[in-house]
Amino acid sequence: MRPESLESIIETRTHRPAAIAEAAARRRRPAAALDGAGTTMIVAADHPARGSLGAGERPLAMADRADLLDRLCLALSRPGVDGVLGTPDIVEDLLLLGALEGKVVFGSMNRGGLTGAAWELDDRFTAYDAATIAAMGYEGGKMLTRIALDDPATAGTVEACARAVSDLARHGLVAMVEPFMAQRTDGRLRNLLTTEAAIRASAIAAGLGTTSAYTWLKVPVVPDMERVVAATTLPTVLLGGEVNQDQDATFAAWERALALPNVVGLVVGRSLLYPPGDDVTTAVDTAVSLLPRTVRAP
Repeated sequence: MRPESLESIIETRTHRPAAIAEAAARRRRPAAALDGAGTTMIVAADHPARGSLGAGERPLAMADRADLLDRLCLALSRPGVDGVLGTPDIVEDLLLLGALEGKVVFGSMNRGGLTGAAWELDDRFTAYDAATIAAMGYEGGKMLTRIALDDPATAGTVEACARAVSDLARHGLVAMVEPFMAQRTDGRLRNLLTTEAAIRASAIAAGLGTTSAYTWLKVPVVPDMERVVAATTLPTVLLGGEVNQDQDATFAAWERALALPNVVGLVVGRSLLYPPGDDVTTAVDTAVSLLPRTVRAP
């Protein structure tokens, strides 16, 4: 990123904060959340707001905002990348940089379950709400829904996510629900990445809210993805998860899952923004190449 671009963001935020809403109002929106082939490729960048700054072997990979924005702008510039998922601070930086023209924007909603916190499962809605997502002209909202059957904090989070699904639906906006079964091990909360856990989490998430008409699921790639995807008829996108040093194996797993009937795309962050070898362009282009080329029926 050129120093003057960063300086311009800082100057605007300091002296002309109304310019953010103006940039959102001017933004050229995509025709739909899915592209012409019925698929989508979204770059995710909402981890920092939960205090999760690591990627692979780099514990503070996302701590430099200018570097993160540079990587995001590069990824968004590549052919076939449809948009971004982020918290208000990151989305608004990208708006001011002009990087979201014609792009899909998903606002990340619940970031209050800070990584490593004692209340991590009490995942409060501290970022976007449905009304703001609609007012800013974005395409949808995303919520993390971690379910630990032995932790009472889960109940409040699940209820809040259900309200968010309903609120987004009232605006005709996509609710992207990212469900995990979770448990604490040695005091640390961990997502369960088994086939059975993914199936159970998807089944619970699909039933949240007063309607599922606008709900998508965002799920991890686990063994036997055919069984996971068969648990619901909802459109499903794949998340990238932790950075894997064996990137070829990751791409192969994504490609197999993308061939399944209701899997409509990828929503990936760290695996593409901080890939092994640090070649963002190649990682993003390879991920895009995995998307089905056949136009799916509307």
